[in-house]
Amino acid sequence: MNKTTALKSPRLATSSKKKVLKRITLSLTSDEAQNLEKYCEQTGRPAMDVIRELIQALP
Repeated sequence: MNKTTALKSPRLATSSKKKVLKRITLSLTSDEAQNLEKYCEQTGRPAMDVIRELIQALP
């Protein structure tokens, strides 16, 4: 298969409900950043996962 054929080939079916990601910047005080880093070290989880879980728990 040549390059042109590969580009024109239909892609595999994907979910019609694609998640749209939005990047945000979060400003934290030094104390807040230290608390987050400490929590992440204790739990072995990345900050992104911790923050995402907290946001998902919002009403």
